[in-house]
Amino acid sequence: MTTTAAPARTPATERLPHGAGFWIIALAFSTELAFCAVPTPLYAIYQQRDGFPTIVLTIIFAAYAVGVMLSLYLAGHVSDWLGRRRVILGSLLINLVAAILFLVWNDVAGLIVARFISGLGIGILTATATAHLSELGAAAHHVKGRVALVSTFANLGGIGLGPLIGGLIATWSTRPLITPYVTFVILLVVEGILVAFVPETVERREERPAYRPQRVAVPAAGRSAFWAAGAAAFGAFAVFGTFMGLSSTFLVGVLGLHSHLLAGLSPFVVFMAAALAQILTARLAMRRQIGLAIALAALGLVSIGVAAIVASLLFFLIGGGVAGAGIGILFRAALGTVAAVADAERRGEALAGIFLIAYAGMTIPPLLTAGALKVWPAVTVLVGLVTLAAVLVAISGSRMLRR
Repeated sequence: MTTTAAPARTPATERLPHGAGFWIIALAFSTELAFCAVPTPLYAIYQQRDGFPTIVLTIIFAAYAVGVMLSLYLAGHVSDWLGRRRVILGSLLINLVAAILFLVWNDVAGLIVARFISGLGIGILTATATAHLSELGAAAHHVKGRVALVSTFANLGGIGLGPLIGGLIATWSTRPLITPYVTFVILLVVEGILVAFVPETVERREERPAYRPQRVAVPAAGRSAFWAAGAAAFGAFAVFGTFMGLSSTFLVGVLGLHSHLLAGLSPFVVFMAAALAQILTARLAMRRQIGLAIALAALGLVSIGVAAIVASLLFFLIGGGVAGAGIGILFRAALGTVAAVADAERRGEALAGIFLIAYAGMTIPPLLTAGALKVWPAVTVLVGLVTLAAVLVAISGSRMLRR
């Protein structure tokens, strides 16, 4: 058996301090997640140009989530032995390829391929960047709570900024299907150069362990808590996914609004409310956080249902913000639970597992919703969807409280 020597390490003097590396990884994390969400308000332009039905629109969106889940399952945990920085650089390169594909191949087939490839990049990024931020923050002596907030804000805040950026460009740019991707090509290249100088936090192993796909990587005593957190993550991302994939459909079908800016604003409200709620509730005890999350999510989802019945944009946006705040808190609690029960040397694998479950929530409910829209009116589908989401969040949050 032949072995390959590890490449020579870059001298420590050529690496950035851990504190600077922490913020660079946070920036790269949020930029990649913004890129994955920037097509949200642009789907209506593609749909109008090519004339495909809503189910095709949902398939394009679902291709991304499938790519994320496949990548998480096959490679979401490899940074535990390959190294965090190396995997993040790989994710930046993959999303750079996706951005170029959006520019050169933008029919339906090209959109599906580009979204799938983007999902592959995000799949290896989410757990890796979360773990890397935790380790860089510890090395830089950042307060643990601040590290968790930056990580989750980079995640949810990045996803929230993407649709807003896309909506603004679609409203005022003369080339709305070109400008967003050119912008992100430049950002991804610059950030790739910066990430190359970030300190590594995982010692690369001379002998790699035998490869295996993702599995539940928590001690037996913590698996009950893991699955409770997984159910909460599934419910949170089911709501997130519906706003990402079908917000423009509901704005048109229920409210009769054809604004690209609004199509980007509604997911922005949901995700930014989620991120801000995480900051404002950081000092609360975990049980109070989960109880508040359940109450806010239920109230917001009810408001969305009322908005559908009375055709109110204001209720729709307010309900989205309140629901986003609740599920944002619930998702942070889920990540905190998993990080607490996982072994330190396998934290990346455990986080990859929870993100895998979460992205299943982002895939399955929107597909079922798109199918339901072919059978029932949009108002009926939206009311039924928020009812099911409220029940799911209440059950999963209650399970976390018991753990």
